[in-house]
Amino acid sequence: QVQLVESGGGLVQAGGSLRLSCAASGRSFGSYGMGWFRQAPGKEREYVAAINWSGASTLYADSVKGRFTISRDNAESTLYLQMNNLKPEDTAVYYCGAVFGFASDYSRPDEYDFWGQGAQVTVSS
Repeated sequence: QVQLVESGGGLVQAGGSLRLSCAASGRSFGSYGMGWFRQAPGKEREYVAAINWSGASTLYADSVKGRFTISRDNAESTLYLQMNNLKPEDTAVYYCGAVFGFASDYSRPDEYDFWGQGAQVTVSS
């Protein structure tokens, strides 16, 4: 079992930046691949970015590539998402997910074993 708690969400103007954190507790954080997803009202959960257990490999959705950066600190059991040049269409609840070992497809929500409760990000125009 691993428990995930997101923080760092908030309200920001278009063009601004936010950094989300996902603090993990429980089983060894370094045993998990991690991902960020988001869900806007009335829409399905959407893949944002993923990172493997060591942090050596990162993946991004086309919609955030070049603007968002995923990273992790295994010593602190924390996952991060640095979001720059935010756009109104980035408004959503952001969730972190954990998959034990590795995923065959990190962009699929059903690959993940555990989820956080979500953090609201609102970008005003």
